[in-house]
Amino acid sequence: MRDVATLLEALPYIREFHGRTVVIKYGGAAMTDASLKEDFARDVVLLKYVGMNPVVVHGGGPDITHYMERLGMEVRFVDGLRVSDEATVEVAKMVLVGKQNKDIVLRINRHGQPAVGLCGDDGRLFTVRKRVGETDVGMVGDIERVDANVLNHIAEDYIPVVASVGADREGRSYNVNADAAAASVAEALGAFKVVFLTDVEGWRSDPADPATRISEATAAEVRERLPEVSGGMRPKLEACLHALDAGVDNAHILDGRQPHSLLLELFTNEGSGTKLWP
Repeated sequence: MRDVATLLEALPYIREFHGRTVVIKYGGAAMTDASLKEDFARDVVLLKYVGMNPVVVHGGGPDITHYMERLGMEVRFVDGLRVSDEATVEVAKMVLVGKQNKDIVLRINRHGQPAVGLCGDDGRLFTVRKRVGETDVGMVGDIERVDANVLNHIAEDYIPVVASVGADREGRSYNVNADAAAASVAEALGAFKVVFLTDVEGWRSDPADPATRISEATAAEVRERLPEVSGGMRPKLEACLHALDAGVDNAHILDGRQPHSLLLELFTNEGSGTKLWP
């Protein structure tokens, strides 16, 4: 009876979300733990089977760091963004496009839905410009344009899996923050939801205290508190604001270390992370 109750609880959400696009930023522990990788692939396949249109955008930060350290390269972050020179971008592209992207595609294929791997270079999906800010983080790019037609054509028959790298109009490659990429993709597709998987249970009012998870908040509340947020949560909240300002209905920050957190957030009354709305 418990299982029946869970299915009945999910039914109105499945009905509401049918035919809608959800962009999922995949990263953190969910990309490194073998059982969580399988859980994620199954969850994405289930979303497709119940009539949603999932689009996966992924980073691969821990793996990039691992290979940089093996090569004796300096690893440095500023406000959650990886400081990148040309060598860093080259490693990032090799890891994200050549390794991580194909691993995600193979797992989704194996669980029953065909997936196609892309990066920002494919079909000129992303047009990127160098990020300009108070601190120069090197070859880190902001997305100027997402060609939604590329994704829409693929999504008719396949689940798109997008690696967060891209190039500018002169063909120079840039590392692109995966949170920002997911928000830009959600905007271009007119997505219903954008979901960010991370290594904490959601946005915390006290970053050091897991018990202070904020279950729901408005964009205005995020803006008010954003100046006091640092580290990896800051680009996630900025990406949420970007998506919400662009017309996406909801943004979610979830704990990717929790098995099936994506399904729990989307299809249960209680949810599992932080839900944001305009």
